[in-house]
Amino acid sequence: MKGAALPKVQANNRETTMANPDFEELVETFEFLDDWEDRYRHVIEMGKAMDPLEDALRVPATKVDGCASQVWLVPKIDDGVFTFRGESDAMIVRGLIAVLLALYNEQPVAEVVKINAIAELERLGLNDHLSAQRSNGLRAMVERIQQTAAANA
Repeated sequence: MKGAALPKVQANNRETTMANPDFEELVETFEFLDDWEDRYRHVIEMGKAMDPLEDALRVPATKVDGCASQVWLVPKIDDGVFTFRGESDAMIVRGLIAVLLALYNEQPVAEVVKINAIAELERLGLNDHLSAQRSNGLRAMVERIQQTAAANA
């Protein structure tokens, strides 16, 4: 589904883009898991499954400010398709990066800016189970992704 246009919905008189199939699969997995501890473990496992970011890419330009943990996001736009890689020194934050990968990765850059990340992440119930610092960090990562996509759309 790389680079395929995503379905559109109207939200508050603004066109937004629905999540991609990888994220929909994650939503289904979360619905299947009975309690938050299982979901939390799943997010951590998603982070463990990511390839590590090379030390050369862990530089101030890729570091995300506003996160309690150290976080690096490295975006790439190739033929109008947005991808990124990420890393954190905290396992749960690595998992949150993996969640954002499921939401944004391999989407047309013009569609990335239309994804309502807050609404999509609410479907996972993350806001109810993350500390204020983790929620702020997640918002900072989303903002970085959105800003990068907007600058290149």
